[in-house]
Amino acid sequence: MSPPCYASRRRLVIGREHEPPKIDAMSVVEDAFAPLEGRRLLDVGCGAGAFARSLAARGARVAGVDPNPEALAVARERVPAGTFLAARAEALPFANASFDGAVFINSLHHVPKSAMHRALREAARMVGPTGSVVVVEPLAEGSFFLTLRPVEDETDVRTAAQKVLQRAVGSGTLEQLRRVDYLRRERFEDLEGFLGRVVAVDPARSVLVAQNRPEVEAAFRRYARAAPDGGVTLDQPMRAHVLKPRT
Repeated sequence: MSPPCYASRRRLVIGREHEPPKIDAMSVVEDAFAPLEGRRLLDVGCGAGAFARSLAARGARVAGVDPNPEALAVARERVPAGTFLAARAEALPFANASFDGAVFINSLHHVPKSAMHRALREAARMVGPTGSVVVVEPLAEGSFFLTLRPVEDETDVRTAAQKVLQRAVGSGTLEQLRRVDYLRRERFEDLEGFLGRVVAVDPARSVLVAQNRPEVEAAFRRYARAAPDGGVTLDQPMRAHVLKPRT
């Protein structure tokens, strides 16, 4: 008879073998455009180029647009082979079907609400009938969102982004191939680490942080959870849409 501990170990090994793969923005993009090698991809709202650099490291031919010239300067340093232009999502400076795909990584809700649908139409124009558009957006829920809210309440714009995506699919602008909901868990050493991350995304938030410091501290104490390896974690529910222009 096999020792009981052997059977226990076997179950643990089997469990590890069948753990689901981690889902994040890059895994969704990789699945949508596999293989990334040689793909012409446009990062809409690329900011300082962190995601564009990851795409380029996987062999993609990357371009990015953002209205912030300071962020674009950093993006050009990070991805010397990329093309980065100052432009708004609703008026992209490229010819029709210039790319195999376009990605919005946490950027659609930063587009003015009145221009969100035009931004999606522009992305559809950029990729043409054979391309795809991936939109990854944070939802208006979760401990990260609740801790951020005293600095900047994004309830309205995050909700608007999801409604615009529904409208784009319902109106026939885009066809939804896949929708993925997942949880992004971020670890911070302390409150200062969280605030550094928040301000890095938008330096204008530094004034709001100073003005609302007591409320931010209270939210952080309430919602942050201790991490097993020290520090704390905050959770942000995410929704990724893989879309295709309708022909």
